[in-house]
Amino acid sequence: MRMLVFGIGLVLAGCTYRSVPDPAVSARDAEWMAQMPQADVGLEFERYLIDDPTGEAPGTIVVDQKKKLLFYVLPDRKAIRYGVAVGDEAYGWTGEATMRRKAEWPNWNPPAEMVKRWPHVRPVQGGPLNPMGARALYLYDAEGRDTLYRIHGTNEPEKIGRAVSSGCIRMRNIDVIDLYNRVEPGARVIVR
Repeated sequence: MRMLVFGIGLVLAGCTYRSVPDPAVSARDAEWMAQMPQADVGLEFERYLIDDPTGEAPGTIVVDQKKKLLFYVLPDRKAIRYGVAVGDEAYGWTGEATMRRKAEWPNWNPPAEMVKRWPHVRPVQGGPLNPMGARALYLYDAEGRDTLYRIHGTNEPEKIGRAVSSGCIRMRNIDVIDLYNRVEPGARVIVR
């Protein structure tokens, strides 16, 4: 029995999860986020500093669609893990992209394909009613074309941990602010 307890202790010691403090936010961020719906997410979708499970180079963003997690790879084989909502099975995508642009409280301009599916959707100015949330990271393909996929905040935080979007990767607003503050244009993005 003693060996079993010791063995379990060794296994758990290898699982280093440390919470990551919330980033500082501007007065506008605080005011607009206070107007947005709030929701608790399960502990498995909280933001943690962990041992890097991806093996990718520092500065890389890796999205694990099955686990509904996004990893931002840090030096020294560490990563920050965030819970996300991913594309519904019909709209999800996998592959690689480059984050070329990022924006605070971006406007939302639904793509033509989305408007065709849902004629009621209309462009929305950045702010608390915008489905893109507090920040957006814009993904481009190898030829430099906008993929129309984004990593962005959400005004539906209760959907973190689910496959619900039209292909974009949604994050809690405080998490997307944290990622936005860390990532630089040119970052490699891998969606698995």
